[in-house]
Amino acid sequence: MAPDVIIFDTTLRDGEQAPGNAMSPEAKLRLARQLDALGVDVIEAGFPAASPGDLLAVQQVGEAVRRPVIAALARCHDRDIDLAAEALQSAQRKRIHIVIATSDLHLEAKLRIDRATCLERVRSAVRRARVHTADVEFSAEDATRSDLDFLCQVVALAVAEGATTINLPDTVGYTTPAEYAALFRTVRERVPESETVVLSAHCHDDLGLAVANSLAAIEAGAGQVECTINGIGERAGNAALEEIVMAGRTRPQVLAFRCGVNAREIVRTSRLLSHETGVFPQPNKAIVGRNAFAHEAGIHQHGMLQNVLTYEIISPETVGAGGSSIVLGKHSGRHALERRYRELGYEPDAGTLEQLYQAFTALADRKRQILDEDLLTLLHEGFHRAPEVYTLTYLRVSCGTETASAEVRMAGPGFRERTATASGNGPIAAAFAAVGEAAGRTIEVIDLSVQSVTPGRDSLGRVLLQVRIDGKSLSGHGASTDIVEAGARALVHALNKIDHADGLETAALSSSYYWGV
Repeated sequence: MAPDVIIFDTTLRDGEQAPGNAMSPEAKLRLARQLDALGVDVIEAGFPAASPGDLLAVQQVGEAVRRPVIAALARCHDRDIDLAAEALQSAQRKRIHIVIATSDLHLEAKLRIDRATCLERVRSAVRRARVHTADVEFSAEDATRSDLDFLCQVVALAVAEGATTINLPDTVGYTTPAEYAALFRTVRERVPESETVVLSAHCHDDLGLAVANSLAAIEAGAGQVECTINGIGERAGNAALEEIVMAGRTRPQVLAFRCGVNAREIVRTSRLLSHETGVFPQPNKAIVGRNAFAHEAGIHQHGMLQNVLTYEIISPETVGAGGSSIVLGKHSGRHALERRYRELGYEPDAGTLEQLYQAFTALADRKRQILDEDLLTLLHEGFHRAPEVYTLTYLRVSCGTETASAEVRMAGPGFRERTATASGNGPIAAAFAAVGEAAGRTIEVIDLSVQSVTPGRDSLGRVLLQVRIDGKSLSGHGASTDIVEAGARALVHALNKIDHADGLETAALSSSYYWGV
């Protein structure tokens, strides 16, 4: 049976150390609760000696999150260890994680101590931590650039003093998979006492090898991997939790390990982290990137329409991604175009499809993103001249230190006037929610941009909007000296387009459609 691997999540500690990723104690608590739902085994909640905020965050996580082990980082200093113990006092399952550098470069240039002093600090720190908890992890910082004889001496000492987990981090992302695997095997062979503890891998991505190195360590006997959501962390980041987990799930024949992560919570966790930090993964990021399950190339789209296994090795639903998407762009083919027209309620014959495809490719060369309304415009030359069946007659927004709220009055198809109120995270979000409530439509904002049309304090502002309404993607624009009103009018503009599209679709479905007339 495949061995169990402990998933040690350090998003809240090492991940937060990267510029732009700072989180408040409240944000850390929200993330910790989601990491608990994700099913990680250990949550490293912070470095209590770093700041009062970090100490508070570890305390709050330890009090509220009870299933996983809650870890706190400490250097080999008495004060660090005591503050970690204080922060973890209420945790049901606690771990003190001690770290000191073991490479000669770090000892001489950073710590300015010799090897003998390093050994004494390891001995003292592990002993002190053991007074507070039986679960003590020791990390040999910069292990992959350390003298191997000295590293083994340090590991043997930490185990003898009571450390239960030994971490051999690739702190600067320097090693390669073969080297890293050899390091774990060598430590096991040369330090017999290490058989009684868990060996842990902690890899950084400076050469883009963090996940590969982590998987190599597991294959060489590591019982724990330390990783972060979205791979965030110092410099180029840490090994990405989602990539390690899904590599094991997707290739069990060659990566024989099990873990307790609930993969369906991966995308939800990724998005929560991005929301809390404001830092989003690059579109092509494996597993959680915006394009991870998107297909634009015609050859790929054709294959996907026949059998999704042709170009997807992971079902997006297994990670909570919702589903695959066929994106229309300059590389798309006729099959994808025909499918989208059918989804919009039209069934063009072969000749008409060829004409539409030629017009579509010419448009795609000039336009970065093709929306459904672009396809409808190609089909119905006057589509953009949608009649104004929705009108906004009243808008009032309240915002400040509390949640924003909005009230709107609208006229629309089938109703003379309708009033709706809603709240949101900001005045524009509240106004959009109220407009959607009044119109009775499901609205998802894809993109929003604001432009100043005229100069001065009372300048006219213009909002350009891309939205998905009841599954169709459309644009809208509106202008006003009040930017919230401009946004609401842009949304009403898009609503008028969707009503026009619905009418055209109904006509196409209920009667014979004469293409090209």
